[in-house]
Amino acid sequence: MAKDGERRDPLNRARVLRAAVALADESGLEAISMRKLAQALGVVPMALYKHVANKDELLDGMVDAVVSEVEPPQEGLGWKAAVRRRTLSARAVMLRHPWARRVMEAQAAPTPVILAYTDSMIRTFLADGLSADLVHHVMHALGSRIFGFTQELHETAPTAPSDLSPEQVQYMMATFPGIVAVATARPHDPTSVVGSGCDDQFEFEFGIDLMLDGVERLHRDDWRSADHDREAASVL
Repeated sequence: MAKDGERRDPLNRARVLRAAVALADESGLEAISMRKLAQALGVVPMALYKHVANKDELLDGMVDAVVSEVEPPQEGLGWKAAVRRRTLSARAVMLRHPWARRVMEAQAAPTPVILAYTDSMIRTFLADGLSADLVHHVMHALGSRIFGFTQELHETAPTAPSDLSPEQVQYMMATFPGIVAVATARPHDPTSVVGSGCDDQFEFEFGIDLMLDGVERLHRDDWRSADHDREAASVL
């Protein structure tokens, strides 16, 4: 609580969300409750319900606040550079707020802020002449990458080969030689959340570049999906 005579900013939705994001950043998503948030703000829990109806609305608002940190579309860039730049900006945001991915994955439906962000990414492609048909499939392929994370990432790194006993290594080499060959191709990064020997930032950028290069080639070749061709034929 604020001390007597100490001025406190008026409570509003933006302040509630800022405090909730800061609390999650500091203590993790498990720390988020109306009681703990009210304590952090120096108010009674009931005061929060004037600004967020329940915890689900609070979590949605927290994700909206995080996504709003991603830099806006940059003018004057081609679609490829613009999408790459904004996607990497989103990744930097998600690294600052690692709990946000879990909330996004659990959301029953996207909020208007999430829909607006997705729409702006789609319009970046369309504005440079990519067909709606191609962009439909591109968005499926990119998936959560446009928000700066990939579904295969885990919060804890898998066991590195160096952590295995000699017997386990021997078993892996005999049973899964392909996995061993790839896993031991580079020194293990103990902070990686992708896998043994992985540089997370490099792997993320590699995946984005691989996809965007493929999209560029398909656009150049005037690619159309089979469904698109069937629909076109049906109206003739």
